[in-house]
Amino acid sequence: MISAKMKLANFLHLLLVYIIYPPPPSSSSSSSSEVLLIKRGFSTSPSQPPFHPILNEPSGVFSFGFLEVGSSQLDLAVIHLPSGQPVWRAIPASPASWDGSISLSFNGSLVLSDARKGVIWSTSTVDGDSLVLLNSSNLQIQKKLGEATSVLWQSFDFPSDTIVQGQNFTSKAALLSENQKFSMSLGFNYLALYMEFNGVAAAPMYWKRTALQAKAQIIQGKGPIYARVDPIGFLGMYQTEEVPVDVLSFDTFNRGIPGLRRLTLESDGNLKAYYWNGSAWVLDFQAIDNLCELPSTCGAYGLCQAEQPRCGCLDNSTSGCPLADSGNLCSVGGDEYTIFRSKGVELANKELANHLKVASLEECEQSCKQNCSCWGAVYNNVSGFCYSIDYPIQTLAEAGDEQKTGYFKVRTTRASSGGGLKNKAGIVLLLVAGVLVFLAAAGFGAYRVWKQRRRSSDASTVECPYKDLKSGSSFRSIELSESFRK
Repeated sequence: MISAKMKLANFLHLLLVYIIYPPPPSSSSSSSSEVLLIKRGFSTSPSQPPFHPILNEPSGVFSFGFLEVGSSQLDLAVIHLPSGQPVWRAIPASPASWDGSISLSFNGSLVLSDARKGVIWSTSTVDGDSLVLLNSSNLQIQKKLGEATSVLWQSFDFPSDTIVQGQNFTSKAALLSENQKFSMSLGFNYLALYMEFNGVAAAPMYWKRTALQAKAQIIQGKGPIYARVDPIGFLGMYQTEEVPVDVLSFDTFNRGIPGLRRLTLESDGNLKAYYWNGSAWVLDFQAIDNLCELPSTCGAYGLCQAEQPRCGCLDNSTSGCPLADSGNLCSVGGDEYTIFRSKGVELANKELANHLKVASLEECEQSCKQNCSCWGAVYNNVSGFCYSIDYPIQTLAEAGDEQKTGYFKVRTTRASSGGGLKNKAGIVLLLVAGVLVFLAAAGFGAYRVWKQRRRSSDASTVECPYKDLKSGSSFRSIELSESFRK
């Protein structure tokens, strides 16, 4: 038989386990997970970070709700629940904080509001009847028109950094990487990746896929092309639904591997495709295989050596490359820059860069020097081509050929909008120097006045020992003699 002491010990042990490891809350307590349709008049505020579900689709694979971004900010997002991977985000222009000031409402339009800032994101629709999430992950605002249903707005038309299988990516849309440094868009007959810079008129292209038109021709005036991820493993470009004008195959092309597929523009600038194998996202394709061909691999003014690969600096510095910059050199103070040269370097995307044939390295450098939108140039002494870099310098590749020479500008002072430590430090030093000069001049003037008064005082008052100058009577005698003279 078990003794009373042992029973008590077992009870205390179970109680301790219950306190340290309490049972999870019942799934029935979360009513939001059961919501499949939102109608006009709906309103809610965020809770339960990092993800607060608001609306689910019937299969339970995707959910729409508040997503925690960073340490304290939030966004609206559609999440792939098995992995927690966002497949769509609203990305408000003004960041929202995860606190009681945020609310989401639906009254014909889906509106994200901040009590302090007002409306920070909206679908800008007017008379929507309902908000639904389809099992394709497409979030839609719908309106009933008799027996028919029209779609007033859908997330598929406004992708963030990802498109999923079955989603048409059109020339009216663009993918933007999560860090907003890279974008993807369609041209008349191509798909391209771009670097995004503030103050640069045209985003520079660093990767391009031109439609091969092997099975169908692109016909001028028949409409723009669009792209779509196919479930069997390729990205097709179409002008009509019948036959693709181009097929960009993934690694599992025509292998029949089932699972959800997505195409994402990553924060390193690479375009990657994945498929969900039931437990993890498996890499299926990447547009750029060579890391040295990515503009972000080694950062600003970085030099990528392909053998390792490993990173260095274009100026051969061992203490860090020059700081990243933005905009151009055409603003006030734009001519305040230093230059350096580097041999054995080349642009990974030189085929897409502006270039012209010149007679010499000096002519190549001069063409960049006279152009305030040019940050650098790479000259090939063999071909005579001069490649212009009309954007802040990013990662270049090691060429292994010293006849390829780079000419680069580094801003020495920043525009007032950007600040810049060197510029601020110079201003502070000038202010301090001015104050010191003023104090010195004021001190010298005060000393001369005091000296003159001292001489006058010595002539009109009785001399006193030094120790008596601290006494009240001594100061009064000086004051009286001074006022008497006046």
